[in-house]
Order: sequence, then structure tokens, then C-alpha cells
Amino acid sequence: MAVGGAKWEKRSIEVVPAGERHGSPRNQFTLWFGANMQITAVVDGALAVVFGADALWAIIGLLIGNLLGGAVMALHSAQGPHLGLPQMISSRAQFGVLGAALPLVLVVIMYLGFAATGTVLSGQAINKILHVDAKAVGIIVFGLLTFVVAAFGYRWIHTLGRIATVLGILGFAWLTFRVFHENSAHTLLGNTHFDGAPFLLAIALGAGWQLTFGPYVADYSRYLPRTTTIASTFWATLGGSVIGSMWSMSLGALIASVPKSTFLDNQVGYVGELAGGGLIAFVIYVVIVVGKLTVNTLNAYGGAMTLLTTTTGFTRRKQVPPLVRIAFVFGFLIVSVLIAWVGSADFLDNFKNFVLLLLTVFIPWSAINLVDYYLVSKEQVDVPGLYDENGRYGRYNVCGLVTYVIGVVVQIPFLSQSLYTGTIAKSLDGADVSWIVGLVVTALVYYPWARATKRSPERTILPDDLEDRQEELV
Repeated sequence: MAVGGAKWEKRSIEVVPAGERHGSPRNQFTLWFGANMQITAVVDGALAVVFGADALWAIIGLLIGNLLGGAVMALHSAQGPHLGLPQMISSRAQFGVLGAALPLVLVVIMYLGFAATGTVLSGQAINKILHVDAKAVGIIVFGLLTFVVAAFGYRWIHTLGRIATVLGILGFAWLTFRVFHENSAHTLLGNTHFDGAPFLLAIALGAGWQLTFGPYVADYSRYLPRTTTIASTFWATLGGSVIGSMWSMSLGALIASVPKSTFLDNQVGYVGELAGGGLIAFVIYVVIVVGKLTVNTLNAYGGAMTLLTTTTGFTRRKQVPPLVRIAFVFGFLIVSVLIAWVGSADFLDNFKNFVLLLLTVFIPWSAINLVDYYLVSKEQVDVPGLYDENGRYGRYNVCGLVTYVIGVVVQIPFLSQSLYTGTIAKSLDGADVSWIVGLVVTALVYYPWARATKRSPERTILPDDLEDRQEELV
């Protein structure tokens, strides 16, 4: 289907055929670099300073977190070329065709949360570009822009990533120059004092930022040729995501350390003033919108894929028409725009808690998926079995589901949030290390159990191998 010469993406939850594979790993670099050169990442970096760390230790902690979380996220990305599938379809191998709905529902909530919080800031930038005060105007315009790109799909998303990369480099280079032009390096980075709790918080903020890309990162690498190596996809994704996020977060940490900074009161407006006002501020607002549009499109597209994965598990559909995918994108964006419209109060504090809460539920999923794919099944997957509830993977996988619950529960004593602080977190002066505990415990529980109940084939079975698959099952 085409509109004015531009084609809608026709693939959704099914395997991308070899004849439609294209691109190279460098496209992963530009997509994830551009998606991270954005205002919400700046806010995330500022939070590390706001909640107690000085700028230098905040940046170090954010770097450690981004590298750790980014490595996990990039390992998910490397699955895309081999399987040619959206990320969450592959979760059926660990949780069962119907059992995968448990993490899938939580994934949708994550996408809605990020889409809504990002839309708040993007709406502010659009309002400044249009010189209007009505909050709804910027939010609705941004929602419509997101819909257009997400509806056309994969190629448009990667094109937007390249545009965001160029604009992000130019815009953030200017903002970085302005920060140091207006404030001395000693003012921003001097008088360092190490405090363990906020340092661990900075690590958690960086890791959480990267880890929450995990459930959809392979959606954007699945069109790469199947001959693409794991290493090339891994390093391109890791490099783009970590370099982009660290530039943005470091800028946020520096801005938050400016004496009497008003960044917390008006993030978008402050950045415009920092840029120098006038035409330069206008350009920076455009940079903000494009950066946020890139990552919000990922949220909308990934959210639609996740919803389709959930529903088709119960309807037994193996593929859906493009118009159905587009309808799911539209529905997702309607909900996210409504949340953004009514839920922007106490944005910074809510965002901090939101990121840390997401770590609690996504660390176990990530650990299970990666341990199973790389260590248990050793990259061998029965792709047709992912769509058949009576097939190899069954309706529910007790091993994956029980381990997932254990991985969530074990983190509770280590949580440190405004709504709840666990007993062990209190003894650590409020430091949140729950994500580390969840990752390690989940992996240790799942690996021996999954090895003992192994369901994977001896080699990857693709849809074209149906006859071989039937012979193997007999």
C-alpha cells in the first residue's frame, strides 16, 4: 500500500523474508544515537544531580550504568537479524505462546509511560515554536507527527533517526559550548564529594534508561540481512545508544549543577534561554522536537507490535494486515496523548520513580530472554513454534513464568522509591541496587531449570522449513 509514492510497511509480527532484508549495522548506530539525543535524556542526567550527586560523580555513575544496561540492550538487538522477528514475539520461547502476555502487558505500560512523559516536554517545545500557550496544541501536534512516522514504519523510522543524529550533534554541540561559556569548568565540576547512595542512583538511572529499550530494540534490526554478525549489530547499537545518551545525560548533569539553575522549573524554556534565545532558541526547540519524535515513534511502533503480539497469541493469527497495525499505532497514541494531557504534574519526581519501577519488572524479563537465547538454546529457535500454542513452546512455560515472578519479588527488599523503600535499601542509606539483584538471581534460577527442561531445536527452524520441522517432531 502506498500514499503519494510512500509505502506503508507491510510486515508486522511475522518473519521478514530474506528478499526484503536490507541495510547495514551503521543504521542501528544512527537510529539509537538520534533517539538518545533528546530532552528526556537531559532530564534523566539532571536527576542524578538533583537527588544528591555532584556533576562529576553523577556523570561517572551514569556512564557505568549506560555501559552495563547498554550491553544488555545491544545483546537483544543482535537477535533481530538472525530471527527477523519483533523482539517480544521471541519471548514466547521463554514464557509460552500465551504466557508471554504477562511481560507483554507490562511492556505496553512502559511504552505508554515514556510516550506520555516525552510528549509533555515535546508539547512545550512545539508550543514555543508556534507561539501558543494552550497545552493541548503542542501535545496533539506531536501525537500526529508521531503517528505519521510510526504508521509508515521501519524505513521512515530509520530515516528519522539519521535526521535526528545530524540535528542532535549540531544542537547539543552548541548547548554544550554555551554551558561552559556561561559557567567555568570549576563551577560545574569542582568541589567533588563522593556519596555512595546518589552514586548508585546515577548508575541505576543510566542502566534503567538503556534496559527499557530492550523489549523493542530488535524490532529495528530485524530487517538486516541474516548474514549480519552478532558483533557488528551489538557494537553499532551499543555505540549509538551509549554515546548519544551519555552526551545528553552529561549535559543534564552540568545544567543541574549551575548555581541557582531554574532548569527544574521549566526544562524546555531553560534550554532555549541557554541557547541564547531568539532564532537560535527556535532551532534548539526544533532539535528537541525531532529528537523526541524519534524515540516517541519507537515507543508507538514498539507499543503497537507488543499489543499485536499479545492479541495474536490468543487469536492464533500469524500475521496482520498493514491497516490493522496502523490502527493499533493510532489507538496507542490516543491513550498516550490523553495521559500526557492530564498527567504532567510533578513530572521530575514521577519520572525518577517510573524509571526505577520499570527496572523491577524488566530486569527479570531481560535476564530470562538473554540467558535462554545465548546460553540455553544457543541461538536456535523454532520460529513456526512461536505462533503455535500446541507446538514446541506450548501455551505456558512454567519455568519462565515462575522465574520471572521470583526475579521481581527478590528485588523488593532492595527497592528505594518515594512510595516504598525496602529494608535492605534502608540499611544502604537509600541506595537502590535492586536491578543488580534481579539480574543475577533471575539468571541463576533460570539457567539450570531451563537446561533441564530444554525446548529448543538443534537448529533454527524458519517458516520455509515446515516439512523438516514436521519430520523432526515425528
